[in-house]
Amino acid sequence: MGAIRLSMRMTVFFYLHLLGATVWIGGLIVMGGLVPAVREVTDDRSVIQAMARRFGVISWVAMGVLVLTGGILAIDNWSQTLIIKIGLVFIVTMLAAWHSVMGGAQSARTRGLIQGVILILSLLILWAAISL
Repeated sequence: MGAIRLSMRMTVFFYLHLLGATVWIGGLIVMGGLVPAVREVTDDRSVIQAMARRFGVISWVAMGVLVLTGGILAIDNWSQTLIIKIGLVFIVTMLAAWHSVMGGAQSARTRGLIQGVILILSLLILWAAISL
């Protein structure tokens, strides 16, 4: 979008979209680093659960911003890459929702694996976004 001159309103939507992506992906990376570190110093699962609940609120707000602003930005910009990106966003959102609901019933290994898949797919979405 750098080559396309954006209106001020679209620039604000683009900024909010980038902010949402930064919070979503950055949060996944930070949580991926913090959870193992917390596990090294305490066996108290409530600490990690509290972190996960707070991250859940922040990350779902970011995802909402991403979907809303992405929809606005996509109105006149349909392409095969955008369709792939939307498909990946759907998969990530469904995985994250399932993980939010079922995370407590899963082993730490399964939770970590799902978070890793969500992160990898999120990075692929970012890659697709760069090529739009």
